[in-house]
Amino acid sequence: MDERLTEMPSLSKLYLNAAAASARQRLARTKPVVALPARAVEVRGVTANPAKLTAFAHLMGKPARDVLPSGYVHSLAFPVAMSVMVGEDFPLPLLGMVHLDNHVEHLAPIQFDDVLTIRAWARDLAGHRSGTQVQIVAEVLTADAVTVLWRGVSTYLARGIYLPGLDKPTAAGERAPFSPPTPTAQWRLGVDTGRAYAAVSGDFNPIHLSVLSAKALGLRRSIAHGMYAASRVLSDVGTPKPDVFSWDISFASPVFLPAIVSLHIGDSLADDGGWLGSEFVAWNARSGRKYFSGSVTPGKFPRPVQP
Repeated sequence: MDERLTEMPSLSKLYLNAAAASARQRLARTKPVVALPARAVEVRGVTANPAKLTAFAHLMGKPARDVLPSGYVHSLAFPVAMSVMVGEDFPLPLLGMVHLDNHVEHLAPIQFDDVLTIRAWARDLAGHRSGTQVQIVAEVLTADAVTVLWRGVSTYLARGIYLPGLDKPTAAGERAPFSPPTPTAQWRLGVDTGRAYAAVSGDFNPIHLSVLSAKALGLRRSIAHGMYAASRVLSDVGTPKPDVFSWDISFASPVFLPAIVSLHIGDSLADDGGWLGSEFVAWNARSGRKYFSGSVTPGKFPRPVQP
């Protein structure tokens, strides 16, 4: 049975709930549940916040527009997705989860004053060599919940959490060597980058905010939000992008703050100059270690399958 919320959940309250749930799980000695909730969470009547939208665009180095950037749409849907992950029937702890990758289908332009319905659910609980992974699906629909405008699938890893009964993949071989290409841009990210993105997105996950809060969750320093990186790349790829496109991003290693990030964006163009797609990769400017890579592609997609 689906759960319909009467208002958009508060991310700050969700993180507090996640902290409380983590404490309860440490104290409890019950057998872990190895199943995902069968429900989807839905919120209707959602609209963008013009002030946050403007601040989001400016943080990405762009002027605000009437059409929502795809990265902003993700942040708009994120509280609903988090509501799935903080439920008592969700088998993994939210705090400390690592973002592995995203796949997004941007199926239609979304205006800043559109009234929207947002739905989210979990799927594909699976073993991982470093713990347990899960996918969270979020859909942004028209107000009547009939037409899907945007669909994102985020894959997360709960490090060190091994649930019984889940197959563990065999040990991975060595990573393919990475040779950085010629950079087309360079980002200089300050130690406050995580806090700046949190202020415009509402994502105040402690691993992004400060050295102390990140260390409390097992990291040596705070790290940049994966969706900050994705949103900033998207703001520079395929400009102007078509109304319908998809994008993928995979995270190879965290961006510890402060950081100097080198970036290469390669655009494919048709003979008439039309945009055919782009690939991108980012790495540590000093060590050459890859941070993330992905692609953006124009196209049309079949209607998403409902849970």
